[in-house]
Amino acid sequence: MSVVSDPISDFLTRLRNAVKARKSELRVPYSKIKRDMAEILLKEGYISNVAVEKNIPRKGQSPQLEIRITTRFLEKTPAIAGLKRVSRPGLRRYVRVDEIPRVLGGMGICILSTPKGILTGQQAKRQKVGGELLAMIW
Repeated sequence: MSVVSDPISDFLTRLRNAVKARKSELRVPYSKIKRDMAEILLKEGYISNVAVEKNIPRKGQSPQLEIRITTRFLEKTPAIAGLKRVSRPGLRRYVRVDEIPRVLGGMGICILSTPKGILTGQQAKRQKVGGELLAMIW
């Protein structure tokens, strides 16, 4: 088992790879932030389903929680055209309310980690709160 230094980037990379390979579902190790990001993607219509499950352990290992994500395709075209990790461990990017970017002129979303939880850019603007700009999805 390997140690991942940036679990959010790992989550986004797995999602990008699954969409490009036209996989119908993917599984990622569980964390609350990844679950919250997946639920935002579900609410915004980028994925079809999110479920938290226990995986079947190999002999000598304990069961771990994982997130099962069902990707969404519209007539063989993926609902996710692209995604980008903005803030990273080596260079954090924080934004105020008035600095929250519009992704593709409002056609995409940005995901922020705020004091009020993981929110989309639009939700953060409505609640008048800034935070760490985690990712942009279009």
